[in-house]
Amino acid sequence: MGKPKSARPVAENEAHSMARSLRISPQKLNLVCGMIRGKDAERALAELSFSKRRIASDVKKVLESAIANAENNHQLDVDRLYVAEASVGKSLVMKRFRPRARGRVGRINKPFSRLTVVVREREESA
Repeated sequence: MGKPKSARPVAENEAHSMARSLRISPQKLNLVCGMIRGKDAERALAELSFSKRRIASDVKKVLESAIANAENNHQLDVDRLYVAEASVGKSLVMKRFRPRARGRVGRINKPFSRLTVVVREREESA
């Protein structure tokens, strides 16, 4: 007896990977994700490798994980993979306070983001 198996969250020709608590604002993370959306997986990895943005290394890890999931768990062809989706969402926000003049306080928000990368196998062009 046990829980029935849940349905796959993505289609048969897809694989995905997720990072839940990245310490960056979703707006900044979305700029990096915009660079790789719709590109071949290999080209996206190359662009992330040479990007100057700090978060690019974490996005690259998530993309590599999605590619590994596609290859090992779903037996997809790595050479035909492309980034189908790279979606960014809000996670928690740490609230901090900084003392200011005359007994006032300045609020500091430290946002976290979540990232989901979906890679899909291209159909064969005959």
